[in-house]
Amino acid sequence: MERMTDIATAKLVASLEHPRFEVIPAKGVEEQIAHLPAGATVTITSSPGKGIDATLDLAARLAAEGFAVVPHIAARLVAGVGHLEAVLRRFDELRLRDMFVVAGDAAQPAGPFEGAAALLAEMARLGHGLDDVGITGYPESHAFISDETTIQTMFDKAPYATYIVSQICYDPAVTAAWVGAVRDRGVDLPIHIGIPGVVDRARLARISFKVGLGDSARFLRKQGGVVTKLLAGYTPDDLVERLGPMVADETQRISGWHLFTFNEVERTERWRRQLLDRLAS
Repeated sequence: MERMTDIATAKLVASLEHPRFEVIPAKGVEEQIAHLPAGATVTITSSPGKGIDATLDLAARLAAEGFAVVPHIAARLVAGVGHLEAVLRRFDELRLRDMFVVAGDAAQPAGPFEGAAALLAEMARLGHGLDDVGITGYPESHAFISDETTIQTMFDKAPYATYIVSQICYDPAVTAAWVGAVRDRGVDLPIHIGIPGVVDRARLARISFKVGLGDSARFLRKQGGVVTKLLAGYTPDDLVERLGPMVADETQRISGWHLFTFNEVERTERWRRQLLDRLAS
């Protein structure tokens, strides 16, 4: 890795000791959960195919096992105010105090909430017992959403949130510049840097294009071809190496790492432990 001071390396190690692990409530996920460290923070996605109930049902099981659980609530899956109230009651029943609010991938909203900002505003009006509310930030141009929309939406959401999770970006320079731009615009919320875990190579390529990582795809092409690079084998080492100094810089208010495991938990956790061992040596 690029040479860092002992203090910066220690801070990087600390950031890697307690990352957030994102999982999908799909078949086989609980077998993968068995590979996580005890008490890990686990965030659980919400998709049109599975629905919010699947997210909360898995959250209940994992919370009972002692994990710190953060359900994702997709605004476009919330059918109305009554449904939102029911979701908030379920959070109270499960004693969950952290929610990650996303717009969601549903082609048509199930109710009045077109995006996360509208849902967050309604949550604030209703009142809730949450200690933390997370929102998504986009470090780069998105293939399906205009820059103006992604920038404005994040600032609309920020007053209701306590932290930001960045979407995957394969270009560390773009991520670092985005963090600087967020700070320059006066948003001081802590940021979790989102990176993919050690994911099946072909699957990662499909996901990258599917979720609209347009600039990331172009960046990888410049490095020798996106497909070639992914099929040659992908691990997050380069991202961690090049973003490490920023993560270690306390003035940037980086809270740590958000690992998009895509349910490749065992491989991702093995990589994390090996990286910690290397840093320690």
